[in-house]
Amino acid sequence: MENNSKARARQGALTSVIGIICNIVLAAAKITVGLLFGLVSVTADGFNNLSDCGSSIVSLVSFYIAEKPADKEHPFGHRRAEYIASMITGFLVLFVAAELFIESINKITGGAAAETSVIVYIVLGASVAVKACMFAFYKIKAKSLSSDALNAAAVDSLCDCAATSAVIIGILILQFTGFQADGWAGILVALFILWQGIGIFKDAGSKLLGQAPDETLVEDLKKTIVSKNKVLGIHDLHIYCYGNDAYFATVHVEMDAALPPLESHEILDALEIEVKEKLGVSLTAHLDPIDLNDSEARELEAKVADVIKKDVSPDLRIHDFRLIRGAVDKAIFDAVAPFDCKIKDEDLRTAIEIAVGAIGKYIPVVTIERE
Repeated sequence: MENNSKARARQGALTSVIGIICNIVLAAAKITVGLLFGLVSVTADGFNNLSDCGSSIVSLVSFYIAEKPADKEHPFGHRRAEYIASMITGFLVLFVAAELFIESINKITGGAAAETSVIVYIVLGASVAVKACMFAFYKIKAKSLSSDALNAAAVDSLCDCAATSAVIIGILILQFTGFQADGWAGILVALFILWQGIGIFKDAGSKLLGQAPDETLVEDLKKTIVSKNKVLGIHDLHIYCYGNDAYFATVHVEMDAALPPLESHEILDALEIEVKEKLGVSLTAHLDPIDLNDSEARELEAKVADVIKKDVSPDLRIHDFRLIRGAVDKAIFDAVAPFDCKIKDEDLRTAIEIAVGAIGKYIPVVTIERE
């Protein structure tokens, strides 16, 4: 595992270095040509490549930070460093977009003349070709290394292709009509860069905030758990991501209460090991014993589930059902509502208590959860 992490860091670093070299060459060529011929859109595109160089440096540093082992201050590792790197890239891109937009506006209002040359077309055409190759290269590496930073770089390169194409169109208009479209092309480039920066920033920010895990991983995890012998069901599955392939999960596993505790413990231990080996998820499984011999409780649970779906909402489901007998019998359970359910938790609890209370003498004790 350690060797894989080191190999991943090396591959990521090499990819970033290649990106830095390509962007430096493209930036130098475009800025030089743009200044020589007074083409603000070409100069703007060159500074965009320069910002890409900065983002590649950020990615390079993030790979080494992300692969550092867990320590006392960071017990879950450092792999979220790549999300931070993506956000820094987003900030850099937004800053460049604002600067270029202002410069393009000044170009339009100032009315300064611009020229064109075959050299300009050669530089810009080569840039589109290089950036298209970089997009494919970054995309392949991002997939093989599961890297958000490299995926952001791939999106960046694709947008650069579109931005440079817009610059070429602006210069063609200038050459064949005499209309000074350079400043307008610069605005178009700035808007492309702005869109790109917002997308990178939004994606990285969502993951830092705790984005929902991939549905395929959730389904694979559920199937693996319920396929184990003597597992009756699961609930309260929570998955936490701390960066590339750093997944942790907790779950409540329902099993027959009549099973000896040591046997149940052994099954859950084997389950945690299998999930780690098969899916790469560090799982903590909590035993939830179900008394299958308590026919009254099981019948009541079915009635409660039916009446809640019928009288409150068909989207609700229940788990952790217990029948506590005493002077007054209590039906204790959790009710799970989807996140998009518009009914407030307190209103849901009241509606459920009324519906269940109508079944008979049982007093419902309800905990509302969101799915």
